Amino acid sequence: MGLRVITGNPSPGVLYILVCGSPIARDVGILVGLAQQEGWDVCVITTPDGRKFVDVAALQAQTGHPVRTYYKSPGDPDMLPEADAMIVAPATVNTVNKWAAGITDTLVLGLLVEGYGYGVPTAVVPYTNKVMALHPALHESLAKLRDWGVHVLYGEDVCRLGGPGQTDRYRGQFPWRRALQAVSNPVTMSSRVEPGAVG
Repeated sequence: MGLRVITGNPSPGVLYILVCGSPIARDVGILVGLAQQEGWDVCVITTPDGRKFVDVAALQAQTGHPVRTYYKSPGDPDMLPEADAMIVAPATVNTVNKWAAGITDTLVLGLLVEGYGYGVPTAVVPYTNKVMALHPALHESLAKLRDWGVHVLYGEDVCRLGGPGQTDRYRGQFPWRRALQAVSNPVTMSSRVEPGAVG
């Protein structure tokens, strides 16, 4: 699986939706539908925990693509088209912190780390409980991602957080449409040479 940066073509192209382990992930089909209405060809990739929350069969039927979770074996063909943009939603504290540290121990993280190198427009919507949200590592990681050009959608003005065990409380407020807008109109995009495949 590779990544491709768009170079001025106004048509949307291929959107990777990267899904982490959160009850919010059950609603990712909403984002898929919104993106498809705008003409995106959507692919869903999950973390191992994210896969536990989604309806894999329904998403495969909705997108027409397999839902990827793990790196492919050496020599296996790519299963998805290359990405023109990526949205990480919902993003857990674990994935945000590992991403900022350059760790690539899941396919989602591998795509995000490689995506930075290729200049792929990327938006992230972190979601956790309000106690975990207090940890300074999360805020340091989000600051790094912003500095690197990632569109970070986070804060009370974006989506309120519940307490531990209450992550469903504000589920209906999750900003799927805002995340899509962030990659539909990115401020800057850079071109690249063809990449090697990731996983």
